Amino acid sequence: MQQRPPLTLAGVEKLRAELEHLKKVVRPQVIEAIAEARAHGDLKENAEYHAAREQQSFTEGRIKELESGISNAQIIDISKLDVGDKIVFGARVTLADIESGEEVQYQIVGDLESDISQGLISVLSPVARALIGKQLGDEVAVHAPGGDREYEVVDVSYSG
Repeated sequence: MQQRPPLTLAGVEKLRAELEHLKKVVRPQVIEAIAEARAHGDLKENAEYHAAREQQSFTEGRIKELESGISNAQIIDISKLDVGDKIVFGARVTLADIESGEEVQYQIVGDLESDISQGLISVLSPVARALIGKQLGDEVAVHAPGGDREYEVVDVSYSG
């Protein structure tokens, strides 16, 4: 049996909003751009037409990815988790770099909702894998592509 990929409740709501936007706003704009570019004549050398078709391809691909991801997901309401200081899926974790003392914050989320610029890391990432099962005060060695780092877990929370 294949395991269903997890998504947080907040993450699935964001993904549904993105899907709605793509279907109701972006898709009609792309269709209009293609029709407008077609009206300009020769399609072989029509850069606007080719750009619009490329945008259409990207948009339709993202729509399929979101629909599939949302329908196959196991949605987890992290506000209902009661695991104390243990790190599991959905945890918001503050880590202190043992060498520099610099702090970083992450939330462990599903692969489809991950966004490192927002501090949302995939449960499949090296950092998340190193953190799962650890607790407040534990030291964690992370083997990442950028090199090995050691952190201390200074905070764990599960706010929705």
